[in-house]
Amino acid sequence: MTDLTRAGFLRLAATSAAALAFGSSAHGQTPGDFKMETRPIPKTGEPLPAIGCGTWRTFDVGGSAPEIARRADVLRALFAAGGKVIDSSPMYGSSEAVVGKALARIDDGRAQAFVATKVWTSGHAAGIRQMETSLNRMGADPIDLMQIHNLVDWRTHLETLRDWKAAGRVRYIGITHYHDGAFDDLAAVLKSVPMDFVQFNYALDDTAAEKTLLPLAADTGVAVLVNRPFGGGGLLRRIGANPLPGWAADIRATSWAQVLLKFILANPAVSCAIPGTGTPAHMAENARAANGLYPDAALRRRMVAELVG
Repeated sequence: MTDLTRAGFLRLAATSAAALAFGSSAHGQTPGDFKMETRPIPKTGEPLPAIGCGTWRTFDVGGSAPEIARRADVLRALFAAGGKVIDSSPMYGSSEAVVGKALARIDDGRAQAFVATKVWTSGHAAGIRQMETSLNRMGADPIDLMQIHNLVDWRTHLETLRDWKAAGRVRYIGITHYHDGAFDDLAAVLKSVPMDFVQFNYALDDTAAEKTLLPLAADTGVAVLVNRPFGGGGLLRRIGANPLPGWAADIRATSWAQVLLKFILANPAVSCAIPGTGTPAHMAENARAANGLYPDAALRRRMVAELVG
């Protein structure tokens, strides 16, 4: 089995906290021998680690200091594994503010992060106000990636984002959705205007993106962030109590979450999957899916047949 294209590796910080989070003896590896795969952002070649952290629901914890401290530990686990992508939205309650407060608790937290959020409103002035608020909440000005959430008023916001990018306030521009009913509209945008990133749903039991969007993103040089990589959680809950099949060892998967993430990362058009979690141990476990060993076409078909039917 050949590895997918990669732009390099990020180092793993060998701290004692990370060692506990990774559970090295259970995985048969020490923290220092794991290096997360990176994939190049097509427009620039910048290496992007292949597993990030989504924040929908999981970071919406208000102003609770203990909960914010726990989310800081989630981000420490992400960084320790060589990850950096943190994705949020003003739609996600307090998540943006929690990301900003969590990063502030980490030494060089902002420097270690690739911060992404979204604009989710209508109108030019409203979009600017919302984005200014998001950058302030997340402590990220400039911000790495601003995405137009669920295609809402995308033409208006795209003009603003082009200006912000030219002014250095935004490094990358993207567009998103979470449901395959919008895939035709997403495809139309990618065909009509230049985009740096596109984000959409893709999972072992939700493969509609394979028909058009993933090939189109590859053809147009657009980086892909995958949301809902566990199919909204239903598939993971259904299969999670079962023992791992023998073939999981062939792709060095030690959990069902890694099995599902490896299915996604086997597609070379995928730049980064962003499973959401509020648990440091789960973040560390998810990160280990990006070890460069993924199912080939035959195993992918078997996975779908056995786990989805």
